[in-house]
Amino acid sequence: MTHPILSAVPVSGRAPFVTIDGWALKANWRHMANLAPGARTGAAVKANGYGLGAPLVAKALFAAGCREFFVAWASEGVEIRQALANTNCRVFVLQGMDREAAELCRAHRLIPVLSSREDVRIFAESAAGTLPAPAALQFETGMNRLGLAEADARDALTIARLGGFDVALVMSHLASADDPASEQNEQQRQSFQHLAALFPQVARSLANSGGVFLGAPYHFDLTRPGIALYGGEAHLDPMGALRPVATLYARVLQVHTATRGEAAGYGATARLGRATRIATVGIGYADGYPRTASGVTSLRSAQPAPDMVISGHRAPVLGRISMDMTLLDVTDLPDDAVQPGDVAEVFGPNVPIDEVASRCGTISYELLTALGSRVQRFAI
Repeated sequence: MTHPILSAVPVSGRAPFVTIDGWALKANWRHMANLAPGARTGAAVKANGYGLGAPLVAKALFAAGCREFFVAWASEGVEIRQALANTNCRVFVLQGMDREAAELCRAHRLIPVLSSREDVRIFAESAAGTLPAPAALQFETGMNRLGLAEADARDALTIARLGGFDVALVMSHLASADDPASEQNEQQRQSFQHLAALFPQVARSLANSGGVFLGAPYHFDLTRPGIALYGGEAHLDPMGALRPVATLYARVLQVHTATRGEAAGYGATARLGRATRIATVGIGYADGYPRTASGVTSLRSAQPAPDMVISGHRAPVLGRISMDMTLLDVTDLPDDAVQPGDVAEVFGPNVPIDEVASRCGTISYELLTALGSRVQRFAI
């Protein structure tokens, strides 16, 4: 059965592919912006735009109205700057300050996020003999990952006043924003507010995706949603308005029937209690479909194995995930529902990415950012 997506995108061969719905991406950004009307709304586009292609994602978000972008490394920032050449956007680099990164930031108008005394020293020294460049300061408020303690923040303020750099933003990161009941959220908010008071004229940013859903006290001046823009963590959205952006597809390579008592997959872990029709699908852990998706409880949580959808029917993963292939039990599907060349939806509108992630014992962030180089990407 020919899937309509095959006439919509120029798929080459039978390798897996992912479609990126630019309309949904823009709609999700606008929704997050509407939830924080008193703040500007930025976007996290690190890790190659959460695996979907940073230039494509950045251009779509810029068209939606986004003007602040956050990446992990300076090299990622250069890619965003080039994709959005001759625009008035700001690109923040969250980590990795060294002399090379400082030079890249200055050369490409990137704004480094300084999180330690060493970061502050390196960036200030790179300014010698030049006009002060903008930088952001990140405070440690309870995550114990990156961030300036109060004494370090005061020292950074002194250096900035001496002309080392201009403080363009102060920020911190919520560790438990995906748990609205966590007391840590309020503790971090109060700690951040205390440290931000050292910089009364500087814009403040605390809320990631989950932080936006926590409400106005967490929004401050700039929010920086990430996974919600791509349709992940949709259960946190009280309005249920987030749309899936990425749909991952794989092609059926073969369909055959194995007899009762046989085994399927590596390690013979899937012992067949009935005659079983098996569809071999062309996607595996080399493509980013995790081995913990295997239909083997010891490789994941006690939840059922993930499903894929073929011709409108769900089919569970059978046995272990291989490097390049996955087996599906299609015994209960109509005989004419599965043929070689058919398209299986791995995650997307019919198989929510958060559901797949949960059954794999991971998170939607990992599924997106792990998409391999063999996975063809198409904007729709």
